[in-house]
Amino acid sequence: MGNIITGAVMGVTWCLCTATASLCTACLGNDKSSSDAPTPHSGRKRSVFLLIMAVGLAFAYQYGVAPALSPNGSAVSNVPRVGQYLIDCWNGGCDGFGNEDLQAECRGNSGALRASFSSSLFFFLAALGACCKPTANREAWFAKYVLWLFLACGTVFIPNEPLFTTIYVWIARVGSMLFLIMQQIILIELAYNWNESWVLRSEEAEMEELGSGKKWLGAILASCGLMFTGSLTVIVLLFVYFKGCPENEAFISITLIMSVIITAAQLFSEEGSLLASAVITAYATYLALTAVTKNPNGACNPALGGNDVLGITLGVGFTIMSLAWTGWSYTADKKLGTSGMRSSLISNDNEQHRERGPVQGVVVDNEEDVSVDHQQIEHASDVSTASLQTWKINVVLLLISCWFGMALTGWGSIETNGTAASPMLGRVSMW
Repeated sequence: MGNIITGAVMGVTWCLCTATASLCTACLGNDKSSSDAPTPHSGRKRSVFLLIMAVGLAFAYQYGVAPALSPNGSAVSNVPRVGQYLIDCWNGGCDGFGNEDLQAECRGNSGALRASFSSSLFFFLAALGACCKPTANREAWFAKYVLWLFLACGTVFIPNEPLFTTIYVWIARVGSMLFLIMQQIILIELAYNWNESWVLRSEEAEMEELGSGKKWLGAILASCGLMFTGSLTVIVLLFVYFKGCPENEAFISITLIMSVIITAAQLFSEEGSLLASAVITAYATYLALTAVTKNPNGACNPALGGNDVLGITLGVGFTIMSLAWTGWSYTADKKLGTSGMRSSLISNDNEQHRERGPVQGVVVDNEEDVSVDHQQIEHASDVSTASLQTWKINVVLLLISCWFGMALTGWGSIETNGTAASPMLGRVSMW
């Protein structure tokens, strides 16, 4: 038995050392010249895949590991030394709740926060690395996966307090608020791209057969009608079932008024899109629903303490949508990558030539030297500009990491069976 444990420890140590060495080698040098500027897709899909694994790990920690670490009759406690230590780590700060269900939810939340913390820390360090070395985003991904896995597994042995339930939960709340702002931008761009795509298909269908393009325009109107009708239905239901508290009525009323204003502004704008206003209305309604269901006053919150399956499903859905936009959207190329950088640099170079004025004296035709110098200048400019670009993808994924942690834990609130462990925390979660 001792030989098996020793062999396992040596194997894990070898993997960690190999991954660290690979990462150091990539940072100090690699087979691709550092003068080659990062492309708009440098490391994007690999980063998205790592975050998908983090979301899956959060579910595993929350619904698999956390229940197994209950202090009451857990089989893990039979493991010498380590077992009781793990139980103490995962129940720190939870044993103060008199209700056993609240303690179980506290453990589950701490598990989801561990996965969220590990991915947030990873992408924070990746952003710093990309600032120092623009090409770091595309290098040593096997080593990065291994080191992130060790980081995620290492959080299992870190006590809940103060890191997860006191410090990181507030960091994640702030990051999630920033993500909500970014999410609106993503949804608006997706809506405009959706509208332009169907309008273009309508025009192409009209060119092939007169009148055949109306079905695409009708599909746009049908989509708008579906989202507006669904949003209005939810708002009416919120007024009916969540009335009685000024905070709830304020959230619902503001959502309705702002939706009408945004829709009117889109209709009277030359470049407005009814589809974009419908998407934003649906998203605002979702935020209003999330807010009122976090009200700690059970008199005006019939959903208090229930299993928030809808909220978790919608939260994970928005996470997947954001990951898809980050990893595969052409629009994300322009905002997060280096797309368009080359044309901008060439334009700047041409402006510099024009500023030099007309050439005087004897001109020597040496096109090869000019070409080489131009390439060197362009490579240097690419690398310099890329250093301001490649870190953005990591910052976006850091915010998404904060968001999925809050989506799975109800913004860090602990409530069950109509009871909120901390009413003040519930009010914070509302806002």
